[in-house]
Amino acid sequence: MKFLITGAAGFIGFHVAQRLCTLQHEVVGIDNLNDYYEFGLKESRLERLRLFENFTWNKLDICDQQGMDQLFKSHQFERVIHLAAQAGVRYSVENPLAYAQSNLMGYFVVLDCCRKHQIQHLVYASSSSVYGLNNKIPFSTSDPVEQPVSFYAATKKSNELMAHSYSHIYGLPTTGLRFFSVYGPWGRPDMAYFKFTRAMLNGEAIDVYNQGNLSRDFTYIDDIVNGIVHIQNIIPTKSENPLADTNNQSSIPYRIFNIGRGEPIKLMEFISAIEKSLGIKAHKNFIEMQNGDLYRTYADVEEFKNVTGVVAETPLQQGIDNFVKWYKSYYQ
Repeated sequence: MKFLITGAAGFIGFHVAQRLCTLQHEVVGIDNLNDYYEFGLKESRLERLRLFENFTWNKLDICDQQGMDQLFKSHQFERVIHLAAQAGVRYSVENPLAYAQSNLMGYFVVLDCCRKHQIQHLVYASSSSVYGLNNKIPFSTSDPVEQPVSFYAATKKSNELMAHSYSHIYGLPTTGLRFFSVYGPWGRPDMAYFKFTRAMLNGEAIDVYNQGNLSRDFTYIDDIVNGIVHIQNIIPTKSENPLADTNNQSSIPYRIFNIGRGEPIKLMEFISAIEKSLGIKAHKNFIEMQNGDLYRTYADVEEFKNVTGVVAETPLQQGIDNFVKWYKSYYQ
């Protein structure tokens, strides 16, 4: 197959591109290499991807409509995995414009190119943040998601709505994946586990929000990649029932899934796993809840498991150990 992966220099995009190249697919990766976090880490990921003969790299912003259209014309992609976005919940409080440009306008360009060039299947990144103020647990794709607590979450819910309209009007097969707290080697420096590790190795205190009374459905990167690789091969089709209205039995080729571990972990337990792996006791600076944060995330992953057969299997301590080993090697 021939794939386009947007955000290929990013955390998840890099891992997905690497896996698809290993499986002998032809992969074209694009990224705008913005300065949201350190450029060197993105370049190091790309250096590893360039080792694959079946990987082609283009520096390109998804907001560049003409450039994107030319890219689609030149390569004749069969499938698209859209992972480029302005990430980060807290940063969206400070700089919402960046999210409007990348996550709304950029997403529209990708969506429209998929329509015009008759892509077999668009798989795109949504987020667990869309659940917002939802009090029901575990979070199910059938739950209402109309109360986002960050602009980032609002853009991700908008992506799902935009995909629904294109699936309905143009018959474009789309699958949205609501990611839950992805962590692992080659991760993003703005993520908590990355900042905790860096601070602890430097002998600095770590900021623990909401006095540590938070929980997350932490999901290891390899489990996420396994899910993406499987689901891209399961192209949504129309239900024979024109009145079908459940989230994953639709009268249009549109699907939404949670992709997570399905097991929320308390933040203090997560910090303990890092302490154990580093052999360092963290100095903790307990502070208030931050704007845009959720108190807990907890994925109902039964639908995804039933459709793909994929189950997240990596234990927390093993995943943290893998990250710490990579971190020490990369930053030594």
